[in-house]
Amino acid sequence: MSSTVLMPVEEYLHLSEKPTCEYREGVLYPKAMATTFHGLLQFMLMMMLHRLGLQTASEVTVRLSPTKYLVPDVVAAPVLQNPYPTEPVLLCCEILSPEDRLGTMLAKCEEYHAWGVPYCWVIDPVKRTAWEYHAGAEPVRASGALRAGEYAAGLDELFSAIDAKA
Repeated sequence: MSSTVLMPVEEYLHLSEKPTCEYREGVLYPKAMATTFHGLLQFMLMMMLHRLGLQTASEVTVRLSPTKYLVPDVVAAPVLQNPYPTEPVLLCCEILSPEDRLGTMLAKCEEYHAWGVPYCWVIDPVKRTAWEYHAGAEPVRASGALRAGEYAAGLDELFSAIDAKA
């Protein structure tokens, strides 16, 4: 039988382990270790969204509630709050690491949507596939481009970062 040690939110906010851990209701949840492909996609995605006129950041802690802090791989919005978003952003992106499961990431998208984020993308660098998950809709596999309202990121360009490394 295991027990969970609860951590006060103030202690979490002062941890140096952020962004490798997320915080839900007093419990720390470690994030999967990023691979080279994960990092390349993260960089490429941020550059593509920046060119579209959005502010982007990676591994930024977002405050969904006083007791829930998550760490999307990439966030994007016309203007990002400092020091971390406490209001919903336009887009949260998750890039799958080998130990991540699609269902877990889609559940995380539900948490972002409940907070008010209208668009989520989940990207699999190994299978070179991606899913759009818009608030109130079923996740759909993206073909050609990922869309977030008027913004779009082409999958060919996005995955070119991996192709150049492979």
